[in-house]
Amino acid sequence: MSGLPLSVLDMSETQEETFRAWGIRTVGALSSLPETSLISRLGQDGKRLLQLARGERPHLLQPIDVPFVLEEEADLDFPLDDLESLLFGLSTMLEQLILRAKSRVYALASITITLHLEGGGSHERTVNPRVPTNDKQLWLKLLHLNLQGHPPQASILKVHLHAEPGATNKVQLGLFSPQLPEPGRLDVTLARIAAIVGEGNVGQAVLDDTRRVDDFHVEPFAIVCTELLPFTATERLCLRTLRPAERTTVEVHLGRPYEFYFRSRRYGVERAYGPWLSGGDWWNEAIWGNEQWDVVARSADSSFLACRLARDFVQNEWHVAGLYD
Repeated sequence: MSGLPLSVLDMSETQEETFRAWGIRTVGALSSLPETSLISRLGQDGKRLLQLARGERPHLLQPIDVPFVLEEEADLDFPLDDLESLLFGLSTMLEQLILRAKSRVYALASITITLHLEGGGSHERTVNPRVPTNDKQLWLKLLHLNLQGHPPQASILKVHLHAEPGATNKVQLGLFSPQLPEPGRLDVTLARIAAIVGEGNVGQAVLDDTRRVDDFHVEPFAIVCTELLPFTATERLCLRTLRPAERTTVEVHLGRPYEFYFRSRRYGVERAYGPWLSGGDWWNEAIWGNEQWDVVARSADSSFLACRLARDFVQNEWHVAGLYD
């Protein structure tokens, strides 16, 4: 062992050049050096190298930390067009991902499936349930519904799954609180509705930061607060908005609605409140402006009607925008 070159030891190029300048070429020559002098010149690295050369360095087992990656890939024997057959292979791949996640006390928070298609293309979809879960049947159902709504455009040659880990679902229910529906069943229900009406049409309506009537967008459902809001028993009128608003003809006297026609009836205005003027988007071509009146009217057969009349300044048209119940 004393005749081995210094290259067998774990040293840097600078240290190797230093020993070469000192005329030390072998492990035996290094082991014969005095420890105190070597440490004074090379520090603790010199002591480590000397212990390695003499065989006195303690050897401790160091565990190798394997990277935690939730990925599965499978090459198909032949091009596949049927989604039902694809789900059979996905079942085995999902089992491996779930077992790997459970070994680290994790659940699957999202799964991205990448389908490599015939002709060199690829098709990628991501499924994100409301809460992380290790329910294989739930994942299969969500992936099936997602691929049904967005099918690949060519035959499938290879499948790749990538999952993101998440904390396992723990729900503490109250003793007298009602049982909540299972999040997985809600995800499947929303996925089925999205497959029918489209992904952008499932969610909750959120008003936009504008004064335009009926200006809103749809956002995915999100539970913000579980506390019940206090109920107030005050009576208020309810305006039932008509979508779309029904076009009408309005006769105006002295700047106020006098009579109008609605659903083949002529109504005379008895009381009118307004007008409320609004407008916006003057900086682009889609400029808009309207005036609104709340009126109480009576027809020829003495039937009353409370409604909201709206006039579009740009198109110069009147509409019945809503009815008061």
